[in-house]
Amino acid sequence: MSAATSKKITPELIAQHGITPEEYERIKEILGREPNITELGIFSVMWSEHCSYKNSRPELKKFPVTGPNVLVKAGEENAGVIDIGDGWAIAFKMESHNHPSAVEPFQGAATGVGGILRDIFTMGARPIFSLNSLRFGDIRGDSEQAKTNRRLLGGVVAGIAHYGNCIGVPTVGGEIYFDNSYNGNPLVNVFSLGILRHEDIRRGAATGVGNPVFYVGNRTGRDGLAGAAFASRDLTEDSKADRPAVQVGDPFIEKLLLEACLELYKHPEAVVGIQDMGAAGLTCSTCETASRGNSGIEIDLKKVPQREPGMTPYETMLSESQERMLIIVHKGHEQTVLDIFRKWDLPVAEIGYVTDDALMRVKNGNEVAAEIPARKLADEAPIYHREAREPADLLERRQFDFSKITEPDDYAATVLELASSPSLASKRWVYRQYDHMVRVGTVVNPGSDAAVIRFDTGDGKWKYLAASVDCNAKYVAADPYRGSLIAVAECARNIAMSGGVPLALTDNLNFGNPHDPEIFWELQQSVNGLADGCRFFNTPVTGGNVSLYNQNPAGAIDPTPTVGMVGLIAEEKHITSSHFKKPGDAILLVGDWGWEVALSAYAREIHGVLTGEPPQLDLSREKRLHDAVRSLIRLGEVHSAHDLSEGGLAVALVESCFGGKVPVGASIDIPADLRLDVALFNESQSRALLTTRGENATAVIELLARFNVPALRIGTVGGNELTITSGSKKISWSLDQLDKAWGLAIETLME
Repeated sequence: MSAATSKKITPELIAQHGITPEEYERIKEILGREPNITELGIFSVMWSEHCSYKNSRPELKKFPVTGPNVLVKAGEENAGVIDIGDGWAIAFKMESHNHPSAVEPFQGAATGVGGILRDIFTMGARPIFSLNSLRFGDIRGDSEQAKTNRRLLGGVVAGIAHYGNCIGVPTVGGEIYFDNSYNGNPLVNVFSLGILRHEDIRRGAATGVGNPVFYVGNRTGRDGLAGAAFASRDLTEDSKADRPAVQVGDPFIEKLLLEACLELYKHPEAVVGIQDMGAAGLTCSTCETASRGNSGIEIDLKKVPQREPGMTPYETMLSESQERMLIIVHKGHEQTVLDIFRKWDLPVAEIGYVTDDALMRVKNGNEVAAEIPARKLADEAPIYHREAREPADLLERRQFDFSKITEPDDYAATVLELASSPSLASKRWVYRQYDHMVRVGTVVNPGSDAAVIRFDTGDGKWKYLAASVDCNAKYVAADPYRGSLIAVAECARNIAMSGGVPLALTDNLNFGNPHDPEIFWELQQSVNGLADGCRFFNTPVTGGNVSLYNQNPAGAIDPTPTVGMVGLIAEEKHITSSHFKKPGDAILLVGDWGWEVALSAYAREIHGVLTGEPPQLDLSREKRLHDAVRSLIRLGEVHSAHDLSEGGLAVALVESCFGGKVPVGASIDIPADLRLDVALFNESQSRALLTTRGENATAVIELLARFNVPALRIGTVGGNELTITSGSKKISWSLDQLDKAWGLAIETLME
């Protein structure tokens, strides 16, 4: 045995690999001996939370994952696949790259995009769009922390833009929130969706004894070493030393890899299985394909294309260099693979073959560097049922003293202040860096309730998809169950406002250290809320990601279970965006005036009140709203639709003035008997703004009443101002004022 595999295994070394003494004893039982250093590293990454979900898997079983449209279930492959009719399907998923982005924001975010794209085209799908959900600490002010947060924001957005723009997949929307719970631990959740025919679905199983195993794509280097294990521990002041655990991406290589793989899929006789090398790299791809195929795999690291000399088996197996794939090929079709990948000028090498002994055997020339049962690595990691305990301060978090919410002296200034807060302000500065029009499929641009993308089915017809990502972490922190339920409902509402019917959902569960019973309770309750919401809206979960250990020495992030939902829009004429369009249109408030200001952006930003309970949510009422709005859209009666969420009615009105080629104002009347700040800023659920022809307003309200959905006319579209009247009070803003406060807020802060 060489020095590369004979390093002495000490308790300190075991601990450095994140393996507990009990887990180490289990490793020895599996092997029947002591592991060598390469095997220790392999177990470390495969048994990390990032790869094994050992702390969260029991909770994930609560999610609904089946349904008449589900072609590939969550957990079966790299991404779930959903039927959308006429022989077409979509593959979509969300993943996180939080820890890498905290250490190296540009590359951390860029490789997050690259990784999720590979998950999609590994399934046989061509990616057609991406979204993202981002969280940072507050970027306002001159403190060192604010400067750091601005640096992280700038780096992450640049990384996402660089990778997506270069590979030619449009980034069409998403969300960004700013809160000090994310100081030092930003969240970078990336979503991608691809299209494919049913017959083009590809699997990641290694079957057929003797079938060759090919390595294709970028050469292996030392970047990203043990990145999965790095993502499965808390961030500390020393995390900058983990910079080698941050991968380095090359979108131009990924573009070649994408096209080469899609060309190879046209030769189904050649491909047995395919798996991308994401987290845990070559380790994960070999043991997972072997486990899925109830087989074994033997590879020779001497045959792996490498870009750095002298790499040890440990480094080669744990490297997370990007843009790499493992392909199991039908014996006799090796030349097909070689020809295609050489045509695209990509490294390609036959590095091993499928065996019948159920082992992942790694050789380094004549030396056996590792020999481990594949299933024990991929599917039989330790599973922990962690203690869950309601947080001791939960009642304190939910306390709310309405007497602290005093009416503003200057409503005009208050609206501008709220609209310019970074979480509510326009994200124009961000999405202008993204090429959201590449491939010319984007129908509704970023900034509306949901992105809408079309694709040509090849027979002169189009299909239209709507997609949205959502989560109000403040709601979740106060009530994980209800806050998570609201995230599902809001996503479904955004799809409905766009004219679509929700199909399915992916999620990214971002939480702190699961060993803390209070944090695990938040995770448990959040999963319950998401699962119940998915069942109610008939949106099975297609897969997703669990990202734990999101905390730094100051504490854990707010629990952030991000939801990404996709819907189908039947006809082009049903596509609806959120901005006002036609002067003279009636503006309808659908739902009621609302009353809940606890945990609202108004309470936080204007009054500094950070506690309270999230708004109530009546799912039946919510569903009636969706059905009613969709029906009106299909009747051609809706010119714009915008849900009311963070910031309430006031912020929704500001947002609705912008989004078209030319901004347009509105005049709003609010009854004098309502307390104006509550009417403007409350965040009660199941509400929306619709516009329709002025002469049809009464008829539309009557149609809504048939769905048992209340509505009233509150104003008219038109003019160069937004004006709000309530009794003797009249408040107005020019569109230029609003654009400067809301539209340019983030750009001004980032200058």
